[in-house]
Amino acid sequence: MTAGTPTSTPTPSTAGPLTTSIRASGAGSGSAGARRSTPRLLVTALVLTVVAIGATFLLDPYRNYQFALIAATFCATAGLTLLIGLTGQLSLGHAALMAAGGYGYALAANALTELGIDGVLRFMLSLAAAVAASALLGLLLGLAAARLKGPYLSGVTLVLVIALPAFTAVFSGVFRGDQGVQIAYDGVPEALRRLIAVEQWQAWVAILVAAVFVTWLATLRNGGAGLRMRAVRDDETAARLQGVRAGRVKVLAFTASSITAGAGGAVLCFVTQSVSPGAYTLAFSLLLVVAVVIGGLGSLLGAFLGSIVIVMLPWLIQTATGALDLSADAAQRLTGNLPVLVFGVLLIVVTAAWPGGIRGALPKRLWTKRMPRAGASATQASGSAAAEPAAVPAAAPAAEPAAVSTDAAPRHPHPESRTAPAAEPIPTTTER
Repeated sequence: MTAGTPTSTPTPSTAGPLTTSIRASGAGSGSAGARRSTPRLLVTALVLTVVAIGATFLLDPYRNYQFALIAATFCATAGLTLLIGLTGQLSLGHAALMAAGGYGYALAANALTELGIDGVLRFMLSLAAAVAASALLGLLLGLAAARLKGPYLSGVTLVLVIALPAFTAVFSGVFRGDQGVQIAYDGVPEALRRLIAVEQWQAWVAILVAAVFVTWLATLRNGGAGLRMRAVRDDETAARLQGVRAGRVKVLAFTASSITAGAGGAVLCFVTQSVSPGAYTLAFSLLLVVAVVIGGLGSLLGAFLGSIVIVMLPWLIQTATGALDLSADAAQRLTGNLPVLVFGVLLIVVTAAWPGGIRGALPKRLWTKRMPRAGASATQASGSAAAEPAAVPAAAPAAEPAAVSTDAAPRHPHPESRTAPAAEPIPTTTER
């Protein structure tokens, strides 16, 4: 190069799908793909929500109550599958995040009741308080997740759910200890009392809350944030070299997952009209992980299927044992221990037969069209980048090919040696 030619600073770069995908996302290709897929996602979510609400007219009150439980559990499992499936961070204490949302909702609802606020406004403000409480706890966990990995991170989340009963006992003046916090009765609005029962109204609320928060999660997963989460999961070092701040990505994943878990806890409190540490035990927290694995890691459809399993399977087992001619003591033992055995066997069978979970056993045409569009746009960006000879730095003249590092490129004494046809690829150091 001549003395007047600007030189480029050597930067770490790799030539592969990960590099191209992250660069495409940073350049806006991932965001453009997410914007193109957002209207379709919203329409799909709206159609599914209307179908789910319409299905409540076909169910009896107890089935609507179970439907509400499934929707509340789906909020938590959707956030957990994003956390584990997209970032590779294992949380064993997601029940504590649901409890944070439940207690936040109950305390806020009681405070608003004393102020004379009720109805939909009380529910909305209490839901916002629940989301804020769980988001704050998730932010603290995310800060720890940015520095911890593997079993250390799992241990931190496990401590939360184990310490929950002791925490509520120490601050029993606020959390009422083992008895928990009860809230005022939320009945059906006056305009709908002649149309639906209270269980159907609770199912409607649970469906609407799940639709809002899960759709938000799907938008986050399909956009540039989801692409960065996958990059950190696949190779954190390579992602850092491409400018991805892995710590911020982990904090975002934990916070987003905690928000949806808190919303699920708020819906459970709304349905059961109480919250107590006995409802958010270690066994329930592990069941959430089982639901995500059985349904299919990283899949929102799999999270929904897993939620159905962990809500309906204990009821089916209890119904089956109740039909048998057993003594009261034997029936009680089976009801307490048989679901654990069945869940263990089901987990082994599903992971052995379908490593991708129940979703992997379904026909691919049911879910391949709902794969993230950000990855598709990144692939298109990769193809266009491969067709170009090289990326030209902004400081280099347009007539030159790509500027290379001064350490790697030999100096040419004549100006014509720097001139090359635009279609000719750049020779490597070895060829020179």
